[in-house]
Formats: sequence, C-alpha cells, structure tokens
Amino acid sequence: MAKGENWSDEEVAATVADYMRMLTLELSGQQYNKTAHRRALLQLLDGRSDAAVELKHQNISAVLRDLECNWIPGYKPRENYQHALAVFVENWMNIHPEFDVVSLAAAEQPAVVPSVLDFLGMIVAAPKPVLSIEEARKPYVVPIRAAAKRDYLAREARNAALGKAGELLALEYEEFRLHSAGKKHLAARIEHVSATLGDGLGYDILSFDVSGKERFVEVKTTAFAKETPFFASNNEVAFARAMSEQFHLYRLFDFRKSPKLFSLQGDIEKYCKLDPVSYRCRFQ
Repeated sequence: MAKGENWSDEEVAATVADYMRMLTLELSGQQYNKTAHRRALLQLLDGRSDAAVELKHQNISAVLRDLECNWIPGYKPRENYQHALAVFVENWMNIHPEFDVVSLAAAEQPAVVPSVLDFLGMIVAAPKPVLSIEEARKPYVVPIRAAAKRDYLAREARNAALGKAGELLALEYEEFRLHSAGKKHLAARIEHVSATLGDGLGYDILSFDVSGKERFVEVKTTAFAKETPFFASNNEVAFARAMSEQFHLYRLFDFRKSPKLFSLQGDIEKYCKLDPVSYRCRFQ
C-alpha cells in the first residue's frame, strides 16, 4: 500500500508522462491500450491503487482543459487539482513539441458527415453538474508566455469544415426525428438558416416540435470528449436567453469516431459556466 496520500514528485512526473504519451497517441489517431499503460505505470508508483491512478488521470484532464487543450476521453476532468500538477503538465508539454504539432493538426483536421448513422443510438444524456459554481475551485491560470500560448479548443471551434459537418448531421437528425413522429410535412419545412441567411441569427437550424411550434437549434460540434467546452457568441447567448422556450443547443461530440449528441433547452447560462469575455462555455 502507498505510504501516504501525498504523491512524490517522481510519481507525479511518471503519471503525467504516461498520460501525455497516451494523449499524444489519441490525438494522432494511433491505437494504444489504457490497461497496459496503467499496469506499467503502477510498477513505477508507491503502491498506488487503480482508483488512485484514475483520479490522478482525471485531475490531469482538468489541468489540460484549463490550459485550453484536449484530454483523453473517458478521463472526465476532476476539479481540485494542486497547482504543482499543472506545472508538471505544462513542463512536459514545453519539452515535447510533438504534442503541439499533433494537437494543432487534430484541432484543424477537416470532417465530413458520416454516411451511416444510428440516430436512436446517437442520443445520450447531457453532462450532469458535479460541483456548483460556489464550490468549484478557481482554475489554474497559465502564466503569460507568448511561446507557450495554447488555444486548441478555440482553434477547433473555428474549424469551419467540422462545424458545417456537424450542422448537416443535425439537419439529418431533425428530419429523422420529425419523420419518426409522423410529421413529414414539418420535416419538409426545416431550414438550414446559417447557410441560407447567414451566421448572425443566433441559431443554425429552424426546425419544429411535433406540435408545429418553431424550434431554434444551435449546433456545437467537437471531435473530442463529451465535456469539452464550447464557444458561444454574444448573439447566441442573448438569443438563447430571449427565446429560452424554443432554443435548443445540440452538442455533438466524438464526431470522427462515433458521433453522439445531447441537447439542452433554454438559456445557455442555466447549464454552463460562461467566461464573460469570450463566452467559453464549460459544463458545471
């Protein structure tokens, strides 16, 4: 058994290095085995349990999220990590330039709509809040260094090909939803307004509820984890607030591997913690 709960610098360095190697493989689209990695890592640690390593991995995911980087799907970000852990992660990235290369490539990689989809299997539940805003720890703030600036989440949010593919998939889902409800006449009236009228409306798709009431759908797409923050414009946030009864945010994630979708209705501020400067929307 471990001698104490405090991790030594050597244990933290080994855990960070192993996690980051897996993440680099993940972003490169290369295969790896989490179980094999964990078994090898445990040999380097002071009697740590699988559960302890899992929690440390989740802490590392939270550090990466706060550094505007992606993380390994399955290791949901866990708050209350120590500042020292963030330093280890950032130091690892600074001496492994290949991480920035693959992160940038993954963020900017184009995407197309999958040809075969199980729409019923695609729908999942939205993330559930773990901590309230009052309980949440203040995120680690990255020191300002021009050479170390990382904004891979924002870069992916600006990926036009990925965004368009997500909207087209959401269009197909809306048609499926209304057809399945026997509302083919409503499905025929769906409009991809961001393509026909432009991006300034505050939503991407004009659709309908089965009652015939208009449904305003804003689509946010990521190729990465379910809890990946997204970005919303001032107009989108204001529109969601004004039209809360009819506004639906569709969050598509894991888009390139196996697209999944969850939806959230109403004011974005009800279910996300917003950065008031950039409106980076992080699930609470």
